[in-house]
Amino acid sequence: MVPINLPPFPVKLRDREGRREIFDFLRRRYVALTPEEWVRQHFVHFLVNHKGYPKGLLANELELRTGEKRLRCDTVLYDRCLRPVMIVEYKAPQIEIQQRVFDQITVYNMLLHVDFLVVSNGLQHYCCRMDYARHSYEFLHDIPSYEELAPGL
Repeated sequence: MVPINLPPFPVKLRDREGRREIFDFLRRRYVALTPEEWVRQHFVHFLVNHKGYPKGLLANELELRTGEKRLRCDTVLYDRCLRPVMIVEYKAPQIEIQQRVFDQITVYNMLLHVDFLVVSNGLQHYCCRMDYARHSYEFLHDIPSYEELAPGL
């Protein structure tokens, strides 16, 4: 896999039935190692090990339903009352982050109504805080630590 702009972690890989897999410590199982999964695993380890996010409040591949349509959020952070607080959308490192990526995460947010949206391709990371009262958002300079997200989460 290509080097990315996230701290390293002790990666657990295996080969199974001719395909490479990586251990997802949130789902507690091996999953197919794709470029997007490489980014996801680095990012969730970054959130837990460097930003203080509780592992038990993060979920990978959360399925959402709207009518007959099924959507899948890459990662969702919950508060201690299990309300969604942040959605994270990943792309492979070679995928340029463009408006359509933000459009995709916005669709998820119509259902979850979170305070923070994050997009990363492993090289570039964008985080914005939603301001529903003003119908706007603000891009942040960095991914906030868990303590910085909001008092009392």
